Amino acid sequence: MSLTRHLSRGRDLARTAGDHASDMFAPVTVIGRGLRSHADWAKARWAATPKERRGPTIFLTAAMLLGIALLPHGPLFALVALMASAAWVGRAPKAPPAPQVDTADLKLAALYAALTPYLGGFDDAAPLYGLDGQYKTAFDSWKFDDEGRLAALELRYPPYFTDTEPAARARIEQVVQGKAGRAREYLFDWDEESNRLRVSALAPLAIDIVAQPFVTAPGEIVLGFTDGRGSRRTIPVDQGGVTSQQPPVVWRTGARAAEPHLLALGAPGYGTSTLLRSIALQALPHGDLVVIDGAGTGEHACLVNRPGVHTVETSLHGALAALEWAAQETERRLAALNAARHHGVAAPADVTRPLWLLLDHPTELSELANAEGRQDPQELLEVPLRHGRAARVTVVIADDLEARDRISPSVRATTRARVVLGPATPEVAQEALGVPLDIAPAAQTAPGRGYARLGAATPVRLQVPVTVDPLDDETQARHRDAVIALLPHRDTRTEAPAPTVRLSKEAAAVRPDPVW
Repeated sequence: MSLTRHLSRGRDLARTAGDHASDMFAPVTVIGRGLRSHADWAKARWAATPKERRGPTIFLTAAMLLGIALLPHGPLFALVALMASAAWVGRAPKAPPAPQVDTADLKLAALYAALTPYLGGFDDAAPLYGLDGQYKTAFDSWKFDDEGRLAALELRYPPYFTDTEPAARARIEQVVQGKAGRAREYLFDWDEESNRLRVSALAPLAIDIVAQPFVTAPGEIVLGFTDGRGSRRTIPVDQGGVTSQQPPVVWRTGARAAEPHLLALGAPGYGTSTLLRSIALQALPHGDLVVIDGAGTGEHACLVNRPGVHTVETSLHGALAALEWAAQETERRLAALNAARHHGVAAPADVTRPLWLLLDHPTELSELANAEGRQDPQELLEVPLRHGRAARVTVVIADDLEARDRISPSVRATTRARVVLGPATPEVAQEALGVPLDIAPAAQTAPGRGYARLGAATPVRLQVPVTVDPLDDETQARHRDAVIALLPHRDTRTEAPAPTVRLSKEAAAVRPDPVW
């Protein structure tokens, strides 16, 4: 046997013998530890006893020991009692459990420290926010969800904080969202009268609602869906094969609409073209469409040669011709409506039928027209935008957020219904919607996710229904089939031609011929 194996075997035998010895002498160790504890206690009591009482203490102790010695089996009982007491005192105490770190204390303390530079008054004698302060002095209530994330918070801020300035509010909202988590949206409710800020995390919106017939009245367009705060109305929708009630964002159009035209701005790839397709599918059963695809990507090719679609233009020449016809058609409708009111007769059907002008990325056509020295297509929209409500003409414009400066002032002034899709900074959202946004957007948002503001109303969250391009082979089959089912179809073998509308003499005299 080699020396290495001898050493290894010796180490194993020594380790085993040590384990057995420790098990064997464990009671002796416990009793010894207990006796040492008793001795330490006796020394401490003797040191704490005053000198004038030490004599009587020794006398009483000796008398007690003498009494125990004179009792039958007294010394034996005393020894057993001493050993039992030593074993009890000398047992190994359980280690106290490590204190668990309170997540709420850590997160709220970090949030308090982050707010101190913005809300702390260093000249204040008793500041709410200070370097040595505690968060409980400024935070009134808070709530965390099951995952340990901040779900609600109510805090107080000093009266000298400029809570009426959007920039100051934006700084506080950015700090709160950064410490609470940027993966969710947060609603900020500023109570300026009592100097309080209430923060609540918002649940994500449903993203699995596809294009489908919505239960709405004529002239109502469902832009998307929101939460209970944004709409008190609910409609039934097919959501993943199950019918559920969802609150919609309804845009009302027509002659009595307060916001007859819509401007949608969004980041690339976040659903502005999807929103146009959704509006087109809802408008086709009750009106006619003119579609201008300024980007020329073919996003709206599925509408070509459909009943009710006058034209789908992608070139500058075709767009100018279509918009020029739309301006003339608006004037013709106004003249026909005025003539019908003057003679006290009903207006012709082709005048009262809504006409929709859908423009996707018109600023690209404006740049092309400027380069070629031709008329800006946005200039041709002034007549439909100014008189569209009376003439039953609705204009919907979708473009990129980066192109908002290239949109003409007349377009921005007359499109009071606004939609912003995709991630946007507070400054960009305020410029696009017209008012500061009291909701902090999440860092990452799904396509079709954004905010809508109709007229002077408060901005609400928005999720556009999934309305894919059916000609795109990369889309899911069920999404593509849902859009195809909504597209109007006409079989010339079974459907009769549309009836010819007879116009009055006054209306026929002012009706221009189409330019294409």
